[in-house]
Amino acid sequence: MTRPFSAPQTGPTRTKAHHQPRLLSVTTTSGDHRTPEKKERVPGLAEEEEEMVSASSSSVVNVYPLANYTFGTKEPKMEKDTSVADRLARMKVNYMKEGMRTSVEAILLVQEHNHPHILLLQIGNTFCKLPGGRLKPGENEIDGLKRKLCSKLAVNSPSFPPNWQVGECVAVWWRPNFETVMYPYCPPHITKPKECKKLFIVHLTEREYFAVPRNLKLLAVPLFELYDNVQRYGPVISTIPQQLSRFQFNMVSS
Repeated sequence: MTRPFSAPQTGPTRTKAHHQPRLLSVTTTSGDHRTPEKKERVPGLAEEEEEMVSASSSSVVNVYPLANYTFGTKEPKMEKDTSVADRLARMKVNYMKEGMRTSVEAILLVQEHNHPHILLLQIGNTFCKLPGGRLKPGENEIDGLKRKLCSKLAVNSPSFPPNWQVGECVAVWWRPNFETVMYPYCPPHITKPKECKKLFIVHLTEREYFAVPRNLKLLAVPLFELYDNVQRYGPVISTIPQQLSRFQFNMVSS
């Protein structure tokens, strides 16, 4: 079992060994924490980038080096449930009020050693998840995913608005019952599934600043570590390499 490196708290640090998930060390938002430079936008560039992302038929994904990004911390984001049983019980209560749960999650790509890595949030010492979460009743999927990404990874400052470029949906998972098991299809005998989860590629720009809740860790995990590793990451995350296999990764060096 691979374990993330426990980095010192003096500044952004990454592990040296590249055959295991990278713990993206973060610094506190107080004291000598450096303020990220505000990104200047070239006139017309934002519109051009949006057009590129909206072209869902494109199979090319630009992936920038992990070293391009800055990682800091913000106030803790506490989990609503303390156990899987509590989570399923709360899901059942919400289902009675609002119907099927709809959730969205983001696949954020960076590269190290010319190999794609996925950014995952780690809770405690073992459980990993994609950034995202449950949509509000009637909420648009794209707007809801951007809201969740801001909650989990964005800086709490109007001076540095995030630029989440949500691309196409690459996977849909279904939860037939109030159980942990999910399927990449809805079983034909299930007429009232309890959850529908969609995974979207979110295109990162060349430079970004992430602020991670202090009670969470942010890992950069290589695709080869995720592949077929159901025991460690579960069926949804461990099949991301297959879902991304139809894309061409443009490894941008800078």
